[in-house]
Amino acid sequence: MAVFLLGVGAACCLGLGFVLQQRAAARAPLADFLSLRLLLDLARMPDWLLGVVFMVMGQVLGAVALAYGEISLVEPLTATNLLFAMALSRRFTGQRLGWSGWGGVAMLALGVTAFIVAGQPRGSANEADALRHWLVFGTVAGLALLLTVRARRLPASGEAALLALAAGLLYGLQDSLTRVCGEIVTHQGVAPLFTHWQPYGVGVLGVTGLVLVQSAFETAPLRMSLPSLTAAQPLAGIACGIGFLGDRLRVTPGALAWETAGLSAIVIGVVLLGRHPAMPPGIPDRNQVPAQVDP
Repeated sequence: MAVFLLGVGAACCLGLGFVLQQRAAARAPLADFLSLRLLLDLARMPDWLLGVVFMVMGQVLGAVALAYGEISLVEPLTATNLLFAMALSRRFTGQRLGWSGWGGVAMLALGVTAFIVAGQPRGSANEADALRHWLVFGTVAGLALLLTVRARRLPASGEAALLALAAGLLYGLQDSLTRVCGEIVTHQGVAPLFTHWQPYGVGVLGVTGLVLVQSAFETAPLRMSLPSLTAAQPLAGIACGIGFLGDRLRVTPGALAWETAGLSAIVIGVVLLGRHPAMPPGIPDRNQVPAQVDP
């Protein structure tokens, strides 16, 4: 129950933080796209700073949840951040949920429930060897790099979607390293933690993911990026959890069918909610050339 509450609390903070960050990033200069200067410009905006505070709170709660629960359990819970993002967005836009909104809420909630109940995620002392660890880690990181490079060749909406997808993959990797850091602290204490590479990896992945997310937020409306971000993070986290952290799921035919259905429902619910009109549109004309008005 504690892990469940921590995971949902993390989702709440992340959802609120993403909406506030996007509202600020939509006003940032496009010249700072995919640059650390973007973070410096955004740091001057109070609403963005408030969004970062919420995001950090969400990451801290998520880290605590990962210290006590399996990543395959925590990640689906944090995917519900879209529900809280929708709640805040509705306040800004005044849009009602309607059938698509309520359908997305139901799909996301049922998908998370089905995956957790059917899979019954649990830890294991049998972690993968170094080769498998780096193979899974490198595959996810390499896919994020390819998506980032590919995004530069697409229109604004596609670019935002792929950048957010890449950021979600990096955040999933970050969560897996956070889990490792928690295990190091539990077994060895705080001081030995900084003799390992994992905490520095958490920092690098966090900053890189933040640049990608803010670039996606400033490029296109939130509904173009948040679904990709929200769907990719739990999938990457679960892949890392099973791939090299020793997490175990039930593998009976019935359980696998429900786990697949649950993950599919999560993705469908995320897409339905992320593309709902209640999501803030940002600044729709920032990429358009102003029309000339005849005197």
